[in-house]
Amino acid sequence: MQDAAPEADRKVRAAAELYNQGNTGAAELRCRQALARVPGHRDALVLLGLVLFAQGRHDEAEDTFTGLTSREPLEPAHWLNLGTARRGARRLDQALTAYARAAELGAASADFYYNVGLTHIDRLDFEAARAVLERAVALAPGDAEIRYRFAQSCYESRRNGEAARALQGWETLSDLTTEVTANIGYLLMNLGNTVGAELAFERASRDPAADLHVTLTLVHALERTNKLSEARSRFDRLAADPRARALGPDLLLTEAQLLERESQYEGACRLYQAALREIKDFHLRHFQLFRLAKCLDAAKRPEEAFAALQEAHRSQLAYFTLTVPAVSLRGAPTMEVTQHSCDADDIARWDHSGAPSLAQSPIFIVAFPRSGTTLLELTLDAHPGLVAMDEQPFLQNALDGLVAAGVRYPDQLSRVTREQLEDVRAAYWERVSRKVRLEPGQRLVDKNPLNILRLPVIRRLFPHARILLAVRHPCDVLLSCFMQHFRAPDFALLCADLGTLALGYRRTMDFWYQQRQLLEPAAREIRYESFVRNFETDIRGISEFLDLPWDERMLAPAAHARSKGYISTPSYSQVIQPVNQKSVGKWRAYEKHFAAVLPLLQPYFERWSYEV
Repeated sequence: MQDAAPEADRKVRAAAELYNQGNTGAAELRCRQALARVPGHRDALVLLGLVLFAQGRHDEAEDTFTGLTSREPLEPAHWLNLGTARRGARRLDQALTAYARAAELGAASADFYYNVGLTHIDRLDFEAARAVLERAVALAPGDAEIRYRFAQSCYESRRNGEAARALQGWETLSDLTTEVTANIGYLLMNLGNTVGAELAFERASRDPAADLHVTLTLVHALERTNKLSEARSRFDRLAADPRARALGPDLLLTEAQLLERESQYEGACRLYQAALREIKDFHLRHFQLFRLAKCLDAAKRPEEAFAALQEAHRSQLAYFTLTVPAVSLRGAPTMEVTQHSCDADDIARWDHSGAPSLAQSPIFIVAFPRSGTTLLELTLDAHPGLVAMDEQPFLQNALDGLVAAGVRYPDQLSRVTREQLEDVRAAYWERVSRKVRLEPGQRLVDKNPLNILRLPVIRRLFPHARILLAVRHPCDVLLSCFMQHFRAPDFALLCADLGTLALGYRRTMDFWYQQRQLLEPAAREIRYESFVRNFETDIRGISEFLDLPWDERMLAPAAHARSKGYISTPSYSQVIQPVNQKSVGKWRAYEKHFAAVLPLLQPYFERWSYEV
């Protein structure tokens, strides 16, 4: 046995070198040769387990590490490896049990916290993943993969600011592989950092040896930024690679997405349906069901589309039950803010001395979501005197600042001092400066549809501001919301069925008109149907209302949208098309499903003279 040991050690060293080169097959052979000479060779078993894991043979890796934990139960590394093998085998709760034992034995490295964080991500417990990965980042602040996973968990737990801060200086991180670079780019794009995203994608695309997953990520990025011909070209090259079949449903879904963008709806439907057959976890099906429903709708198959939407919302609820259980238990938002009103006597005491002028105030675009605000925003953003910044929560941040000042909102806003107002305004503009740069003389366009619920904040902070209220046929609005895959749990739950959605719509519009009567803002209603039918006439009227010099560039919002690249709203694929009336009256194909909610919407059919 003594004579065999040196040879076994040499085999293990050779196996380690092969493993580091990515030659796992040869590495496995050397490990087994070492074990044939010295059964139970510790290092050979450890390396064999790692090799098996790298090959995707997670059950065998788990057996190997289980044996090691039995032989050396006080070695934390064996429990860490066992947990990782179990994670690969999708035995996630058992993986956490192994990790817990490793922690008891003293495991506290960045690698340990990283693997525990990945397990929580796989379990869709993004808050737990964020907390654990934050510790990993503290121990290894320069590790690119750890930093990316931390940012990912922040993003998935709706902490976008924290995610953006985690990715600052990503270019200088260590071990920045092409795959991590592409993933960082996609996350930066979703966070609205288009400059950083473009840099990451450009770097990733330079690697001629990029693996299949990187190429797929780049295709998605090109599609998301409306570079469709480049996306198609790159995808076709990928699909021609015999290895691409290993991508499984992801390849099908990507091709379906491209076919959808190319208006080949029947082909896209078939591919979405084929991919869905491969998705076994019900809570994950909604990611593709919403897309399938849109394709079915475009293919003039409304009943199948509606059925797909109903399943999509059930799947999304199951997803929220796993990821944000407190929100799912609470259910659809009650929109309590609509139950609180300004007080007429209090408004009479508002002191507007020192308030910004019209030229110094933002232009606010408000609405119930899916009322045409993105088209309106892009039209205005094409004007050289205006700058838009996509949807941001800065007005809600301002409201939080007013409340923090100790003022009861919204019926005691007269008690806010001039100094407090100036502080809140300064904080608003500081946040704006992080998103866009305003040149001298330029005005900000603040488009966030749900600022319709924050009219008291607008009037108190910017009493001279102009407000555009986007209005669209209520049934078209509700249908569009019902068809969207919203990330924010509260609004997604509001859109889960037409009855709940209609009630939320009614409460929103009732609140707006009640507060408008009290606050008398400088507001103009923009009717979507007229806007797309009489585009130039309406734009000229809007320009006059905004005291804005006319500029012909506002007549080409589609060209402007293409030049912007990334557009954060679900309308990104629609606003690059010439202004048209395709979406007007779409709800008629689903008319029978609206029968129960029409009475609730009746006051607004009458107010705006819509036919039903």
